[in-house]
Order: sequence, then structure tokens, then C-alpha cells
Amino acid sequence: MKKNIIQIKGVKKAYKDVKVLGGVDLEVEQGGIFALLGSNGAGKTTMIRIMATLLKADAGSVAINGFDIVKNPEDIRGFISLTGQFAAIDEILTGRENLQMIAKLRHLKNPNQIATELIRRFDMSEAADRRVGTYSGGMKRRIDIAMSLVGHPKIIFLDEPTTGLDPEAHLEVWKIIKELSAAGTTVFLTTQYLEEAEQLADKIAILHRGKIIALDTLEGLKKLFPPAKVEYVEKQPALEEIFLTIIGKKEEK
Repeated sequence: MKKNIIQIKGVKKAYKDVKVLGGVDLEVEQGGIFALLGSNGAGKTTMIRIMATLLKADAGSVAINGFDIVKNPEDIRGFISLTGQFAAIDEILTGRENLQMIAKLRHLKNPNQIATELIRRFDMSEAADRRVGTYSGGMKRRIDIAMSLVGHPKIIFLDEPTTGLDPEAHLEVWKIIKELSAAGTTVFLTTQYLEEAEQLADKIAILHRGKIIALDTLEGLKKLFPPAKVEYVEKQPALEEIFLTIIGKKEEK
């Protein structure tokens, strides 16, 4: 049986008179992918910032891998990593130099070797020695996530990792997230995209008006609704399928 690597009880947070979190309770199992689903303004980023020790809750408790977030923030920072909504990379440096910089900031030995291993893992050999400012949106997100893995964190927090990406880059990030989970990293991601949670998550929590209103697997959440009415209609391809088919044909020519 998997242990709970994140335990959250009664977490509250308000900014002046605006209540953002009104008593959040969550448990996240080690390994796998956990999705916190909610609309804009639901409090997803605030919850991520609290778990990442960047923001203090007004009330409640958070334990990460057995450590209390108030008493042991430095211990927690040693085995977590955070990738925000926007890529936190130096666009003047190359991809390789960005990775080496993070390894040095973490006081790790052999930063060159660490960078080389991540470049190979994320299939970035061709772009590694180009300035990041020349990268596509998908490639920037790829190097951003790679930087988050320097030091082998047990938990990686991804705050809306596909926001602003085109459909092809979207799928690329999904692939990386699945590979992280398969390698044993616990992935906690926030998203407002229902399809993203459906495709990736082992467990899904829905945050609404500052509280968790549902928490289950996708199959469990489906049972909350009455059986769908069966109708036979011709299935039309989604725009994403059309887009990827078209660009695939272009590349073949």
C-alpha cells in the first residue's frame, strides 16, 4: 500500500478581506500523478505556493514526506521542486548553461554531467547549446521542467504546465509528465483543463470556492453522475486531431 507523501488538513488563506482557501483537506499518495482541477481564481496557485513553502497558510497544517511545513521548511525544500505557469529560465543562456546553473545553485557535484544527463533524458541534444531565447514554447517548457529535476526531487509541483502552449507542445508536456511518474516522481499538477486531468491523473481533486468538493479517480468521479443516454451519432474529429494530422502530412512531404 502506498503511503501518503502529502497531507493537508484545514488549510485556510485570505488576502485582506478576500478568502481564497476556506479549509482544504487533501491526501496525496507517493508516486503517480495528482491533479488539482479548478477554474481561474479557485485558489490552485495559492495551494501550490503553500505546499512549496513560498507562502504561509493562515490556518491548518501541511506535511510533506512526514515533515511539517512550518517547523521544517528547509528540509522540505530539499526534496521538492516547482515549475510555475511561466517558464523561469534565463533566455540569454543556452539550455545546457541553465541546467548547469541550477546544479551549481543546489551545490551539487559534477554540474556538467548532470546537465548532459538531463539533456539526453529530455531529448534536447540538438538545441542544448543554443540560447533559450531561440526556443519554441514547447522547448522552453521542456527545459524548464528539466531544470526542476536537477537534484532528483521526490515531488514536483507543476502549476498549469500547459498554459499558452500550442497543441503539439501540449502533448509533448503530457508525455514528459507521464515519464516522470513512471520513473517514481510524485507529480502534483494544477490545471483548468478537464481533458488534461482526464488524460494524466491517477487522482483528481476539484477545488471550488476555496474548498475541495470532490476527490477520486476519474472512474470514481464518473459514478457521481447518472448513466449517459446512449445515442448513435457520427463521431467528428476534434480540432486537435485535425491539426496534428495536417502537420504530420506536411512533415512527410
